[in-house]
Amino acid sequence: MSSLAKASGALKSVDYEVFGRVQGNGGLWGAGRRGAYTEQEAKKLGVVGWVKNTSQGTVTGQVQGPEERVNEMKSWLSKVGSPSSRIDKTNFSNEKEISKLEFSDFNTRY
Repeated sequence: MSSLAKASGALKSVDYEVFGRVQGNGGLWGAGRRGAYTEQEAKKLGVVGWVKNTSQGTVTGQVQGPEERVNEMKSWLSKVGSPSSRIDKTNFSNEKEISKLEFSDFNTRY
């Protein structure tokens, strides 16, 4: 991950919460079989962090990485998501520049 960070300059961190319709076992993108979608997208983009379903039926998490990659992940979280899901809105908070990544991978929390 350090080579990605060096190549792209500024590192960003952002928290997110996705609101929408959850279908199937495991929810929108968090725990369960469908949780693989967010992890796969994050790994494809080269960002790190985590995703988790909440008891309120939303999906929450954090993404860190090069600014451009974090922005791509934000777009995916806002517009694409997992199959059979509907995104009503996505809130982003605590967006900031960071000096180093706090995670070494992207994973699902339970």
